[in-house]
Amino acid sequence: MPIKLRRWLWRWLPILFGCHCRPDRSFHFRDGTPFPICARCTGELAGILAGLATWWAVHPPAGVAAVLLVPLIADGLLQLCTPYESGNLRRLATGLLFGYGLTVLLLTSLGWAYQWGFGFGKTLLDP
Repeated sequence: MPIKLRRWLWRWLPILFGCHCRPDRSFHFRDGTPFPICARCTGELAGILAGLATWWAVHPPAGVAAVLLVPLIADGLLQLCTPYESGNLRRLATGLLFGYGLTVLLLTSLGWAYQWGFGFGKTLLDP
């Protein structure tokens, strides 16, 4: 990876995701260097990219996408309210579902807003 891109990722990914970057909650490269964001944020990033890549081919309805947000919320609340500590693979999975669901909801809402605005605009032009 080019050094400038690596510096950019290590600087901006934690800021964009609001990541705590705890090494014990992050995956590590073979040389022991932690990823620039934690396992959950890595999953969210992968889910966002998957949602963007597959949106035009296939995507779940908004209700299903909303349900995909629940595992991350439940896992986070469970860790907050109990001594339970989830592992990095669970964090990755819940982040992936959340990122995908959130992206689908965002793109669906943009589509709805576009259709509503287009329909509303047509009513302004009709005599």
